[in-house]
Amino acid sequence: MNNFIGTYECRIDDKGRLKLPSSLVKQMENFGDDSFIVKRAVFQSCLEVYPMRGWEHLMKKLNTLNRFIKKNADFIRMFTAGVKIVEPDNAGRLQISKDLTQYANLRKEIVITSAGDLFEIWDKDTYEKVIATSEEDFAKLAEEVMGNISFDEEV
Repeated sequence: MNNFIGTYECRIDDKGRLKLPSSLVKQMENFGDDSFIVKRAVFQSCLEVYPMRGWEHLMKKLNTLNRFIKKNADFIRMFTAGVKIVEPDNAGRLQISKDLTQYANLRKEIVITSAGDLFEIWDKDTYEKVIATSEEDFAKLAEEVMGNISFDEEV
């Protein structure tokens, strides 16, 4: 299973073109997908970028939800709102649509950060505020999230 690695600072231009770092472009090639999905994140004001295969796998799971249950239909609608297919151009740029740029409040300075099998695109100031936490707060979060996981087992 492939995972993205790294955090990068870069810029987005007035037309929504985001120049990707060359090391990230190389990682994107490892997924074997030419197309990627860009969508609004669920919990933060940032964007998520999925390789097409990862997105299709996720959608396969979502499509098992009974759409005749209102909360399921509402969730699918909200989760997929604003979803776009993107491909890096020959110059290694992604075109981010205006609605997604506005959603994530992307200005000039951008942070791209790995998040396992996807990566996130953040406005730099927003990203720095979100990750600015005390060591004690992060330690508590780490214990709550990872404390009951056995690392002896194969995943």
